Amino acid sequence: MENNKDLTDLLALDLGINIVDRRPYAKEVFKWQDMDLLPHSSTDTLLCEIFEWNGRNWRTTGNNLIGYLFSGDLLNTVKQQLINTPKHPALIPDFEFTKESMVEYGLSLPSLFNIGVNGDIKNTKSFSVRVNGVTKSRITNIDTPGIEILKNYSLFTQSKSKTYRKNIKFNYLSTSLFYAESVEIFLEKESGVGVDVSFQTENVEVDAKIDTDTKKHFVLKYSGNQAPFAAKFTKGKDFNIM
Repeated sequence: MENNKDLTDLLALDLGINIVDRRPYAKEVFKWQDMDLLPHSSTDTLLCEIFEWNGRNWRTTGNNLIGYLFSGDLLNTVKQQLINTPKHPALIPDFEFTKESMVEYGLSLPSLFNIGVNGDIKNTKSFSVRVNGVTKSRITNIDTPGIEILKNYSLFTQSKSKTYRKNIKFNYLSTSLFYAESVEIFLEKESGVGVDVSFQTENVEVDAKIDTDTKKHFVLKYSGNQAPFAAKFTKGKDFNIM
């Protein structure tokens, strides 16, 4: 069950849709996995970061749960453990953001993959971003540091109930983070239309398959400390207390 066809067939079966001769769309994958786009792309986004939901968009509070649960050397130890949480195959098929979905999600979406867009993508004939080799890291109650976090969280909700209610109970925690091994950019436009793409090259290997005035196809392969593009959010009050 690890190849794209099997995973695509499973997604289609679970969602009750028909997928023929195309990649799953981002919206379909996100619904299937109960995951959401992050509001920003940053290599320092960690598991257990605290987010707010305003009914339409996610916004980070700038806080992480472990900052409430630990201090001193122990806080630094748990932070390093979160940073080094292993990434495993997410077991979802490679998928695609179409031009229409990027407009719907917001024109800043490509920046989640360190892609810069100069100009209005609405003026292009076609524009898509294909996401390949998705991996994820997650917090569990059977591995370090999840065991310590969940144990201390249980104590925290009782001993610091006012702080818990104000900052965490009704906000959301990132309990899984999703990363792309590589993305492909496809851009087609009329000659003279002022739309172009750029990308950060640090820890990014760029392969230009096509690069003309009217057509572009770039493959960006990421290495090193990656920035996640999506997360699974769990409401604070529903966080798995041991």
